[in-house]
Amino acid sequence: MLELPSYHAMAAMLLTIAMFVGFVRGRMSIEIVSLLTIAVIAVGLYFFPLEGSRPTDGLALAFGGFGHYALITICALMIMGRGLVVTGALEPSARVLERVFKFNLQLGLLVSLLIALILSMFVNNTPVLVLMIPIFAALAQRGAMATSKTLMPLNAASLIGGLATTIGTSTNILVVSIAVDLGMREIGVFDFTPIVLLAALVALPYMWLVMPRLLGDNRTEAAAGERHFHTRFRVGNQSVLAGAELSMIEEKLPKGITIHNPPTGPLQPQQRLHISGSHEALEDATRELKGELAPSWVLDRIKRMSSSQGVDVMVVEMTVTADSRLITRTLASSGIADLYSVAVLGIHRPDRLLGERNQYSDGGDLRISEGDVLLVMGLEDDLQSFARADSLLMLEGARELPRRSKALLAAAIMGFSVVTAAVGIFPIAISALAGAILMFVTGCVKFDRVGRALSGQVIVLVAASIAIGRVIDESGAAEWLGQALSLGLAFLPPALVIAAIMAFVTFITNFASNATAATVGTPIAFSIAAQLGIPPEPLVLAVLFGCNLCYATPIAYQTNMLIMAEGKYEFADYIRTGVPLVVLMVTTLSILLVLWYGL
Repeated sequence: MLELPSYHAMAAMLLTIAMFVGFVRGRMSIEIVSLLTIAVIAVGLYFFPLEGSRPTDGLALAFGGFGHYALITICALMIMGRGLVVTGALEPSARVLERVFKFNLQLGLLVSLLIALILSMFVNNTPVLVLMIPIFAALAQRGAMATSKTLMPLNAASLIGGLATTIGTSTNILVVSIAVDLGMREIGVFDFTPIVLLAALVALPYMWLVMPRLLGDNRTEAAAGERHFHTRFRVGNQSVLAGAELSMIEEKLPKGITIHNPPTGPLQPQQRLHISGSHEALEDATRELKGELAPSWVLDRIKRMSSSQGVDVMVVEMTVTADSRLITRTLASSGIADLYSVAVLGIHRPDRLLGERNQYSDGGDLRISEGDVLLVMGLEDDLQSFARADSLLMLEGARELPRRSKALLAAAIMGFSVVTAAVGIFPIAISALAGAILMFVTGCVKFDRVGRALSGQVIVLVAASIAIGRVIDESGAAEWLGQALSLGLAFLPPALVIAAIMAFVTFITNFASNATAATVGTPIAFSIAAQLGIPPEPLVLAVLFGCNLCYATPIAYQTNMLIMAEGKYEFADYIRTGVPLVVLMVTTLSILLVLWYGL
């Protein structure tokens, strides 16, 4: 006869349900729900402490997540990802994948899913995702699929890959070691790989074709406000344009670039072309066509000053107000570079106004008008001086130019962290923390910019999930649920027993932790196998699989939280896309286990 759970266990289960409902309803932000969860645990355990503990122990449990190694690991991984972005270290990889996405978006996503799945079979999926997140953020900026549509499927593919071998995740190793301690033979590294790969073939069409359609596009707002800047592109001596006619090389022009009044005949070095495009398109043009958007002496001076002062080069947008002295002047006649040591890279003006009279000087340069938006490059202090002196309004969204001189260094630091974690030299927490420290020490990431790498929402959510997981475990709620499950499975056929165990462990994983699910589920599976007189291995594998089916909530696994900020995901996004995948995987894996072991 199953006894009633303790009051603490009942309270832990009710609190978990309340937190889940709060996340799904979305009336309060994730941060508020998370903080309320932590507060309830702290106050509740202070006045009603767990058996054998003191009131202050409850406070330590509630707030321990903020100092937990998992949170430190996630923050360190975010910092390293920031280092790869601000140094431009991943641009070559992004350009390779960009070519695949340009050929076909769906093919690009399929190739990416297969890469994530295969790599995660041999390397912990956390560093795999850390490497891929900034690459796909860069791809989204270049016009490929939005990060909101790619990161969730990539995360799911990496989790399935980690499921395929005993070394794929630390949870797999934990389940196998517990089973060996209970008397079962040790499962080989690839013993169950065929089962998982067959299940992956069933799940892949869902992740590839269906999951992106269930997710929104987080680029909608940015695309609506995208500006196109007119500028004079200076053909470089080594440019592919030098000595060529435009009609012969139109296909080499970057996407989004328009050439106005194209000249006839071969182009000459230092010849200026009137082009327009977005900021990103103009950057692509300077890199791919080997040219400049401003006089080289100005750009060289800005780079020298940046290097000598140890500050970043910024690119900002500034609106010309009615009081500006720049109105009716051209860039050439304004003296901006001489006065302020900044470079104006382009001028945005709505196309409907470009046809008005007296907009161009005798030399063909655009005259500056009230309401124009200037794209300006320089050091922060110089940009501020320029804006104040010439009555310009600085807009939000300033961007740092990549510190390309440190790109190889940032890539080496990330490679060191990934390799040492993958081969087991150091735990992922130590490798990530060492990598983050090296990013600071070498200047790849500046101390005063670290806030841009971290997400407050993710930090609070991680802390709350750690606290709720510990309460479920230490209150006895997980153990009681396991006992209730074992009583109900005695009269079911093996196929349903396997499915029920896997579903139960999946539930624990998505609301507590992988470790809790493994610790509770493995002995239960072993005991049920003995009661039913069937081999324990398929039931233990059901536990191992269930521990990795953590797609349905952001708190289920650290990579779920890593993608949350970049993809701008809500809790409901995980439910909407993750629950069908969980159902699909539980059903497929249960059938395959029954067939594989002849039950």
